[in-house]
Amino acid sequence: MGIPTVTLTRADFKGVMTNAISGLGLAPDAAMITFPIDMFLPGSDISALNARKQEFYDGLTRWQSVYAKAAPGAVPMLKVEGETYEEALEKANNLAITNLWGDGLPLWPATKHRVDRILRGTPLPRDHVVGKFPPRGGITTVETCAVSLAMAGGRPEYLPVLIAAVEAFLHPETNAEQLQAASGSAFPVVVVNGPIAKQIRLNSGFGCLGPDPQRPAGASIGRALRLIQQNVGGALPGIGAMANYGGMRNVNMVFAEDEDNLPEGWPTHGTERHGFARETNSVSVFFCNGATNTRRRGAKKETPEEDATQGMYRLSEFMRVPNYTNLSGYEKGTPGAILIPGVVANNMAKLGWTKPKMREFFYEHSRIPQSEIKRNGGTAWIEIDSNPLTRDSVKLDPWPITSKPENFIVLVCGGGHPTNSFWLQGYSPRVIGKEIRVPETFEQLLVEADRDLGCGDEVCRI
Repeated sequence: MGIPTVTLTRADFKGVMTNAISGLGLAPDAAMITFPIDMFLPGSDISALNARKQEFYDGLTRWQSVYAKAAPGAVPMLKVEGETYEEALEKANNLAITNLWGDGLPLWPATKHRVDRILRGTPLPRDHVVGKFPPRGGITTVETCAVSLAMAGGRPEYLPVLIAAVEAFLHPETNAEQLQAASGSAFPVVVVNGPIAKQIRLNSGFGCLGPDPQRPAGASIGRALRLIQQNVGGALPGIGAMANYGGMRNVNMVFAEDEDNLPEGWPTHGTERHGFARETNSVSVFFCNGATNTRRRGAKKETPEEDATQGMYRLSEFMRVPNYTNLSGYEKGTPGAILIPGVVANNMAKLGWTKPKMREFFYEHSRIPQSEIKRNGGTAWIEIDSNPLTRDSVKLDPWPITSKPENFIVLVCGGGHPTNSFWLQGYSPRVIGKEIRVPETFEQLLVEADRDLGCGDEVCRI
C-alpha cells in the first residue's frame, strides 16, 4: 500500500486508472498526474510533460497513502427509516443513487431477510469467494451475488445461474478487466442450456432478448450481473467504464437456447462448444458490443433452397463489416453469434444444412477484400494486434473476419417465425462455459415459484 507510484493518464481516464491500480492491489489513491486528451491525439505537443516534471518527482518521493492509516473493520449495516413502508423504500432507493450503487431503475433493498432467502438457491457457503471482479478487483463472494440479485428483484432459484455466469465472466481469458473499462461498449451474453432454463422461467422463444413477464428470470439475472460489474468491479459509466454508448448494459443478455426445437442430430450449444453432456445445466458466456435484427426470409415465391441460400448470403454480407472489434477473439474467441428461430433451423436441416456447414458458409462469405481493409484504415488495426496469428492475417485477401469457421456461434432461439434472425457482434477473446450447481432443495424453490408467480409450465402460459 505504501509503494511510491506515479501514473500518467488522460483526464477522462482517471477513474479507469484508479480501478486498475486497485485491481493490482496497490493504493487506489496513488499519485496520478492527468493531462487533457489533446496530448494523447496524433500530432500532439508533449512539451507539457517537461513543464510538469516536478509533479512526477513529488509523486515518487513525497506521496503517502491515506489508506495506510485507515483502520480495518467490517462494513456496518445500513439503516433506513420512514413513517411508512413506501417512504422507507423511496429513501433506500435515494441512498443507493446518492452512493452510486444503483442503475437508475428502482431497486429492492438488500435486507438481511431477502438476501438470506436468495442464498437458499446455492449449495455454496455465503462467504465462498467466486473471484476478484475487474478492473477494481473487488472480492466477489456468493453473498455478493445474492445481494446484487436481491437488489435486481431476483429470486433464489436464479442464483445458481448468476453464480455460474460470474465464474465464467471472471475466467482469466475473457479479458474482462479491459472489456469492462474500454470505450467499445462490450456487454456479456449469457446462454443457458439444460433443464434449469425452463425450471426458472428463462426465455428461449419470442422476445428472448427482452422483457417478458411470463419468463422474468433473464432480466433479473442480467441486471444483477450488471450491478456486480458496477459496484464491485468499478465499471461506473464515464468514471471506471469508458464505453461511449453502453448499449444493452441495463440487463445485459441472458437467455436460453431453444433445445425443444433443435433439429434432430443438432447438438446443444453447451455440448458443441464446451463438451457438456446434453441435459447438463450450464452457462456459456461471451462478450458482444452490438446487436441487430437481420432479414432472413425471402419476399416472394422463392423455392425452399433459394430462400435458405439467399438468407445465408444476407447474413454473411451483414457480418462482412470492417469494425475490427472481432480482432480481440480472432484466434480463440468469436466474431459473433447468429441467432435463428427453431422453425428456420428445422427447414434448413431438411435441406442438408448443419451447424458446421453454416459456419463454413459464414467463414467463406463474410471475408472482406483487402482493398476495403486498406481504404478504411483497417490494416493498421490488424498490424498492431498483440496476437501474431492475427497480425499475420493481414496477408490474406480477402481477409476472413475470424481465424476458423468453428469460432462462429450458431444458436437456435427466438419464436416460431421465419422472417428474422439476429446477429450479435462479437468482442470476445474467449467463450467460457461453466456448469450450474443447484442445492438439494431446488425442487422446493420451484414449488415456491409456482406459488408466488403462478403455474410455470408451458401449458399454463399464454
